[in-house]
Amino acid sequence: MNLRHGFGFEWHARSSRCLARTGVFHTPHGPVPTPAFMPVGTKGTVKGVFPRDLAAVGSTMILANTYHLHLRPGEDVVAELGGLHRFMDWDGPILTDSGGYQVFSLGHLAKIDERGVSLRSIVDGKPIRFEPRGVIAIQRKLGADIAMAFDHCPADPADRGLCELAVERTARWLQECVEAHHQHGGEASGQALFAIVQGGIFEDLRARSVEDALRHDLVGYAVGGVSVGESREQARRAVSLSAPLLPEDRPRYLMGVGTPGDFFDAIERGIDLFDCVTPTRHARNHNAFTSRGKINVRNQQWRTSREPLDPECDCVACRRYPIGVLRHLCNSDEMLGGMLLTLHNLRFFHVLMERIRAAIREDRLAELRARVLSSLEPGEPAPEPSR
Repeated sequence: MNLRHGFGFEWHARSSRCLARTGVFHTPHGPVPTPAFMPVGTKGTVKGVFPRDLAAVGSTMILANTYHLHLRPGEDVVAELGGLHRFMDWDGPILTDSGGYQVFSLGHLAKIDERGVSLRSIVDGKPIRFEPRGVIAIQRKLGADIAMAFDHCPADPADRGLCELAVERTARWLQECVEAHHQHGGEASGQALFAIVQGGIFEDLRARSVEDALRHDLVGYAVGGVSVGESREQARRAVSLSAPLLPEDRPRYLMGVGTPGDFFDAIERGIDLFDCVTPTRHARNHNAFTSRGKINVRNQQWRTSREPLDPECDCVACRRYPIGVLRHLCNSDEMLGGMLLTLHNLRFFHVLMERIRAAIREDRLAELRARVLSSLEPGEPAPEPSR
């Protein structure tokens, strides 16, 4: 493994039956054992969790969002307050999304052209302009370890014309992002750049987008355009058409995914890094991921239950609060309820990744998948992973 200013990736073990692998992604703010899940702190904080507790439940790397931090408080304010690590009180690695997903999700407020995107602020309605070089400049001021290139995420991954246009724009914008990244000092500045692959569900477009991305020797590469409303089978196809073509000696990041089933699907296809709001958002809606399945804590059946939320979990919610108490906190809209469920769900996700890493090393990933998903996704057949 060759470290580039503290950045590098090494894989340690791989499955004999699919493309799953374990490794370590090295960053200036510490190592990230992979496969790994990154909690989302969109506006500079993971909702309902102290940074010290993030580390305690097993988080190694977290994500923040360029678009939202640009709106409030602004990248200049973040820089003046010491940069994103100080701002978030987080000593580990941080990745910032470029805002490309917001172009998709806020399509009713966005107008895309060849140079970038014109948006309206969701805070005060003021006009905003996002262009590749400007997005890199914003992320430079935020100061995360990983900056994502600005890409065009198509609204419909099955619309060939739209996906072809997205691939072409993403390639042109990546060139500008790379030039701006180098102007800011490249990895020597303490920040690395990841490219994003688009192409929808189309094999030739995915291959073309990978080829465009690999024209640039970057620290890592991401698969984008997934988890945008497509079917699970379409998502599997997009990952299958992208991940195996990416370099083995670089981390592969699947953006915006997902659920335990999604993790197994993608890891079997060679993915190393994930992010999603699933565990935190589900917790705020009183839903918990457990070894016996997904549980709605507000249900009447838990009213006087003295049992732990998950007898196999070692988080504070499971060690110190019976489900009956958690139910009361959630039904009373007490903040503590959502906080405890957030800690539990994050712990569940991180422990799942630990178990996946161990299963890959022991070459028993398929067995672990069947055991985990039998309770969380009963009736869901395990697809045959592509090799």
